[in-house]
Amino acid sequence: THMGELCEVAIANATNALTEGDLEQAQAVIEADEEIDQLEKEIEGLCMKLLLQQQPVARDLREVSAALKMISDMERIGDQASDIADLSKFIEENHVQIPELIGKMAEMTVGMVTESVDAFVKRDLDLCRKVIDDDDQVDDAFNRIKEELAELMYQNLDAKAGLDLLMTAKYMERIGDHAVNIAEWVEYAITGVHRNNEHQLGGH
Repeated sequence: THMGELCEVAIANATNALTEGDLEQAQAVIEADEEIDQLEKEIEGLCMKLLLQQQPVARDLREVSAALKMISDMERIGDQASDIADLSKFIEENHVQIPELIGKMAEMTVGMVTESVDAFVKRDLDLCRKVIDDDDQVDDAFNRIKEELAELMYQNLDAKAGLDLLMTAKYMERIGDHAVNIAEWVEYAITGVHRNNEHQLGGH
């Protein structure tokens, strides 16, 4: 849960760094990413200890396995927030107008990360499915941003600034994908079925 909260804060801070040109916020993201990396190692150690010492079976085994997969996705979310923070420095130097949709994408992805972790804590299948469905909106926003930036670059937007903004939107879209991965692993922990591998895994 703490790791999920750090991811949410990292995305929000990276977005503020981007939209407000706040370099302190950008630095805070990089520090949060380091803490996320450390937590991944700690949780991985705990999971391995449980697997080796207690040899869980059925649902318990699924839960530990899902946790291992989830922290890997959360670590990637931290990396992508950090990448956005890095790009925000270059975007600020060039005084580029940030498309409104990028802020909306950030809000959507923060919500997805929050809900995917909540779904794990509450064992809530409906919340898992909501996260998976919400990804369509993030993908739509990314496609609209691509078109908007192409139009702006055709008019007068500096090509490098346009590509930096496109990369930022792409990182947001990837964060949405990682939130979906987390939701799918939560679904597996609860049901024993992974939607990308639709047969029974790990018993009941």
